[in-house]
Amino acid sequence: MAVGTEIVTWYQGQWHKGNAPIIGAADHAAWLGSQVFDGARQFEGCRPDLDLHSARIIRSALAMGMIPPVDAETVHGLLEEGCKMFAPDAALYLRPMIWARDSTPGIIDAVPDSTGFAICIEALPMPAAGAFSLTVSPFCRPRPDMALTEAKAASLYANNARIMADARARGFSNALSLDVNGHVAETASTNVFMVRDGAVFTPVPNGMFLNGITRQRVIGLLRADGIEVIETSLTLGDFEAAEEIFVTGNIAKVMPVARYQERDLGAPKIGARARALYWDYALSGQGAALP
Repeated sequence: MAVGTEIVTWYQGQWHKGNAPIIGAADHAAWLGSQVFDGARQFEGCRPDLDLHSARIIRSALAMGMIPPVDAETVHGLLEEGCKMFAPDAALYLRPMIWARDSTPGIIDAVPDSTGFAICIEALPMPAAGAFSLTVSPFCRPRPDMALTEAKAASLYANNARIMADARARGFSNALSLDVNGHVAETASTNVFMVRDGAVFTPVPNGMFLNGITRQRVIGLLRADGIEVIETSLTLGDFEAAEEIFVTGNIAKVMPVARYQERDLGAPKIGARARALYWDYALSGQGAALP
């Protein structure tokens, strides 16, 4: 079932109302998981970094060994077009997708140019800040030699889903997951930051999690605001001693963490500042390139 109830789907050259079927039962993606996707947002009349999200799905498809049937400019233009089918102030989740249809004679790998392409745009409210909680997952992130971690690949999300399901079963919103070296990587669905002595720390990209577009944007905004941001290897001990924690991702953009494990973190300062800076950037329509 879809995430939202008000949906439009672009497929095979036209827009369709609702959750349109796009993948056949024998498609490679249906049974061997070759789909890649991206996620972007419209909220309060803005669509921040839509060009970067449009470019990333092309990179993801190439990393999965597929030949994209469209280019980034086409993806960007269609996303803009689809958003105009909703109210200008609607909160939307924008999801372009590329997948393989055919298998090679060896069955497992896909025929590179047998790709399908679709866009799904759903009405989805922006989550409110104030009650987001984190625990620690027993499940780790794979190394680049274990999985196609450089792509935003649907096949990676089975692991993310069990991280999230386990956290929610224990009464938390999400969970930190470790990489195979025992360092904090990210949560099931977001990049993560912590604050200590007025400085912001975040896991350094090491191939075991995506260096998110919103993550990069927030780092740049904080540094421009005079706040030190350090990308480094972090342990659970670092997070246990953190004064604040906040996360970044496409669903909520910037979300302060109210509770880590059983510890209430109090009112966020730098986390709230990061959220305000991001909103100011998004609403300004600057569209600046990432550093």
